[in-house]
Amino acid sequence: MITPVAKKQKMKTPTLYKVLGTTMAVPAGILVRKAADAGWETVRGYPPPRNPAAPGVTWPDALAWAAFSGVLVAAGRLVAARGAAAAYQAVTGKLPPNVNADSAS
Repeated sequence: MITPVAKKQKMKTPTLYKVLGTTMAVPAGILVRKAADAGWETVRGYPPPRNPAAPGVTWPDALAWAAFSGVLVAAGRLVAARGAAAAYQAVTGKLPPNVNADSAS
């Protein structure tokens, strides 16, 4: 006998949390881009490729830029998400939806 699968209930994300997320994400994105450009230029001695898919960009440079910028973007997203959750908790006194204290384990 096949049993029906229970549907997950979706929690509506509060507007405050969406606003806080955007407020944290925009500056984090700007900082990440500036840090990535500066870090690349410091290590490599020349500016990063603006379009890694362009024919004039070597494979090693394209792959290195993808890896380097990808790690920084992921870290920036993490910082923004945690900052938004902390700000939401400070304002409302509770954790945002889909974030619980025991989810770290």
